Amino acid sequence: MSDKIIKKEELTNILKALKETYEVIAPVKENGFYSFKPFKDGGNIDLNFTNTRLSPKSLLFPQSERIFEFNLDEKSKDGYIVKEHPKDYPPSVIVGIRPCDAKAFKLVNINFDNPEFKDPWWVKRMEAMTFIGLGCNEPSSTCFCTSVGCGPFNEESLDVMLFDLEEYFLVRALTEKGEKLLKQGRVDKDVDEGLQKKADELRIKAEKKISSSVPTDKLKEKKINDLFNAPFWDDVAFACINCGTCTFLCPTCWCFDIQDEVTKTVGDRIRNWDSCMFPLFTLHASGHNPRPEKVQRVRQRFMHKLNYYVDKYNTGVACVGCGRCVKYCPVNVDIREVFSLMNGL
Repeated sequence: MSDKIIKKEELTNILKALKETYEVIAPVKENGFYSFKPFKDGGNIDLNFTNTRLSPKSLLFPQSERIFEFNLDEKSKDGYIVKEHPKDYPPSVIVGIRPCDAKAFKLVNINFDNPEFKDPWWVKRMEAMTFIGLGCNEPSSTCFCTSVGCGPFNEESLDVMLFDLEEYFLVRALTEKGEKLLKQGRVDKDVDEGLQKKADELRIKAEKKISSSVPTDKLKEKKINDLFNAPFWDDVAFACINCGTCTFLCPTCWCFDIQDEVTKTVGDRIRNWDSCMFPLFTLHASGHNPRPEKVQRVRQRFMHKLNYYVDKYNTGVACVGCGRCVKYCPVNVDIREVFSLMNGL
């Protein structure tokens, strides 16, 4: 691990240099919202944001993705043969990712890359990507990352961390990938002791600014049936309209559906994001639906994140405290309250 320093105005030129080798993706402001888009030579990057509305999860796990293609023309040499849709996995750099979103990649990776199953598209994208994080100087009021194993300057899953020091960025390489990236970007000026101390103080101040917290200390010991049959689920679900906003914004949700779309004799097999909030999510071909009621679907969402995931992987909750679901829920369902209910049962 090594620390370097750059002036803020140098960042654009550094990214231009990296574009010679990498596809560079950075936060861009459009129509009042920030999202991750390809970096342009003109310098469209904007790092003056608290958090993006949508997490950068879609960079590794696209919202809609063609995975296979097939031909139903029996006269064709490829008739009735399913082939993988060709894809490119160029070396990529994601600039300005928040520590909570980087931590989310680590949590989701357990599902897509494990000893039993490996999703080839996720794995190849992960291998091709280098993550440059941007620490949070001013966390949002809905953030509670420090109580779920994360933090404004958490370094997990990052290759490089940026500390915003007003006129400068302190640039910290965290992995071999990160060291290689800084060399290619010609970031080689050592940081002085004063700016190093300022960066350390910034981390401490940012953590103290997190005003929300959630209890998690008793979740591991809870019995599934006790939580499943808890009396508070009707109250939690009462306002919910099953819109799915929480799951589509969440950086740790990974549910998807597979659909075939056919035009004449040409077909595509497509993977789309799905949500446990939707009534059709568990609908069987027989017509039976094991979760036909709204309260059952709401319970599933929270049980998975705060109980099933905890039991199965023993790595903490499937939540990084980004606060998106709290901020954007149209009926003010608050996961922080559910933490308290489940932990205190």
